[in-house]
Amino acid sequence: MDDAENEAARERVLEAADRLFYAHGIRAVGMDRIRDTAGVSLKRLYRCFASKDELVEAYLRRRDRWVRGELADFVAKEATGLPRERVLAVFDWLEWWFGRPDFRGCPFTNAFNEIGADSARAAAAVRDHQLAVSAYLRGLIAATGVPDPDAVTNRFVILYAGSLTFAAISRSTEPARYARETAAAILRQDAAGG
Repeated sequence: MDDAENEAARERVLEAADRLFYAHGIRAVGMDRIRDTAGVSLKRLYRCFASKDELVEAYLRRRDRWVRGELADFVAKEATGLPRERVLAVFDWLEWWFGRPDFRGCPFTNAFNEIGADSARAAAAVRDHQLAVSAYLRGLIAATGVPDPDAVTNRFVILYAGSLTFAAISRSTEPARYARETAAAILRQDAAGG
C-alpha cells in the first residue's frame, strides 16, 4: 500500500474508534469491533496503531481538535464583539453540544474515569485538553478586563466541566443555561469589584 492508502486506512480506523469509543466506552470496544467497523484487516489496524493505548490517545487528540475547533468557531460566529458576550457564548456552545443526539458527555472525563489510572498516554491527552480549554477561557476572560483573570478562569473551568457532567447525566441542555447564568453573575460581580 502506498502512503495515501495507509493514511486513508488510518483515518477509517480513527473514525471508527472515535464513534465507538464515544458511544460505548473504551473498555467495551475491542480492536476486532474497530477493525470490522473500519473495514480494515487486523494486521492493517495494528500497522496504523501499534496498540489500543496508542489508538485511544489518537482518539482523544482528535476529539480535542474537534471540541476546541467547534468552540472557537462558534464563539467567533455567534458572539458579539463585546468580550463579555464572547465569554458567555462558550456556554451557548455547550448548550448546542448538549442538544446534539450523539452527545454522551465529556469524552475526556469519560476516558479518564475509564482508563486514566491505567494509561499514561490517555491521562496526558486529557490533561492537555483541560489545559488548552483553560487557556482559551483565560484569554476570553482576560479580554473582559476583570481584575483577576486567573481566579475567574478557575471558576469558569469548574462551571464548564460541571455542566458537561450534569448534562450527560440528565440528558438535558439546562446545565449549560444554569452555568451561563452563573458565569454572567460572576462577571458582573467581578466587574463591580465584589
